[in-house]
Amino acid sequence: MKITVKRAYVFYAVILAFFAGVVFLVFSIYTHGEEWATNRANRHLYSRSNTVLSAGPILDIRGTILAETEDNKRIYNDDAQLRKAILHVLGDTNGFISTGTQNFYSDALSGYSFVDGVYSLKTEGIGPELVLNIDSDACKVAYNALGKFNGCVAVYNYKTGELLCSVSKPTYDLVNKPDDVNTNPIYDGAYLDKVVSGLYTPGSIMKIVTAACAIENIPDIYERTFDCNGEYVITEGQRGVICNDDHKTGLTFEDAMNKSCNAVFAQIAVELGAEKLLATAESMGFNMTLQAREIRLKTSRFKPAISDNLELGWAGIGQSTTLVNPCHFLAIMGAIANGGEGYAPDRIRDMKGITAGQRTPEVMVSLNPETAKQLDILLRSNIEKEYGDERFPNLQMCGKTGTAQITGATSHSWFVGYSQREDLPLAVVCIAENAGSGMKTAVNVSNEVMQYFLDNPY
Repeated sequence: MKITVKRAYVFYAVILAFFAGVVFLVFSIYTHGEEWATNRANRHLYSRSNTVLSAGPILDIRGTILAETEDNKRIYNDDAQLRKAILHVLGDTNGFISTGTQNFYSDALSGYSFVDGVYSLKTEGIGPELVLNIDSDACKVAYNALGKFNGCVAVYNYKTGELLCSVSKPTYDLVNKPDDVNTNPIYDGAYLDKVVSGLYTPGSIMKIVTAACAIENIPDIYERTFDCNGEYVITEGQRGVICNDDHKTGLTFEDAMNKSCNAVFAQIAVELGAEKLLATAESMGFNMTLQAREIRLKTSRFKPAISDNLELGWAGIGQSTTLVNPCHFLAIMGAIANGGEGYAPDRIRDMKGITAGQRTPEVMVSLNPETAKQLDILLRSNIEKEYGDERFPNLQMCGKTGTAQITGATSHSWFVGYSQREDLPLAVVCIAENAGSGMKTAVNVSNEVMQYFLDNPY
């Protein structure tokens, strides 16, 4: 009986404490509510939906203002063409472009820090300034060079990892967003930043990976010669891997790379076998989750057929089921140019709460230094002996084109490459969708944007 009475007293005490707490909470909200609502640790105020109320300005590497906040309204650069060119890097405030800077860094732009709360709003009334590595004028050049074609272009400094140009099409104007952006087919993919989130059949740029595998696994690859009669037949009486030309006999490994001979590279792929090709591809970042600093890239896929040599041959020349992310391949170019280390492209230059000045580069792709050296020689040879230095005046360019065949549509046009100039340590990737040969549109676009940086060093 006594135990029951004691338990009742305890229960009544808990109830009284609860109601006392409620009264105290109501009184506190009434007397201190305004102070709490504006406290620096109040995360709710700085959600993405309210970013525009306090977001700091975003500038490009040359100091051009891309976005800023005035009177609780987000204001963008006056140049409509520039706004279209930088849409996917800048992003929107509604989160449609999930990898855009305004969405991805909304907390920091709003002045919010998990540890320090709102570290700048109390003193400055607005979030911190964010400076990008992006050159918005270079983006305009790339945007215009793509012309009527969709696709993407990116340029970065392979010595520092600074992402200087990043353009994705289709695009639209944030200030005058089309009413039919969600229904009109011409805007399909407009919310996708194809540089970081795109996946494409690579075509002949994949021969760089096959070449790396051959360098490391076929000791006499430079002493051998190959024949091409327009097709590499694996099984007699059946269709083989079709070449883009009849390259005749006596081709060296370098000749085959220069002429982008499908027959020779399919033969090399079959000789190497799926296991070795897969090992090389995965050592270069395929089938792995990669990060361009904070932003996760779409995973490049390489699954060469083990028991089907015909499919293995096609995979070795960048067809079959192989898919590549453009930003990943940009880092591969950086690794070759840099003697083995390919840094992660980084769009952020400076922002309080994220970085104090330029950030230390992070390695995304690693190559054996000797393999990188040999690939560098081959890619320079492509320009000197096949494409022509006149296609890239004064750039001392290395590179590889690709013509990626797409079922039921015109091929995609690829170019990947970099400058060997000490004063221009830049790599470029371009894909022009359904534009045909890589020797046409992708080469021209890449040259235009690289010439911009030659004329306008940063």
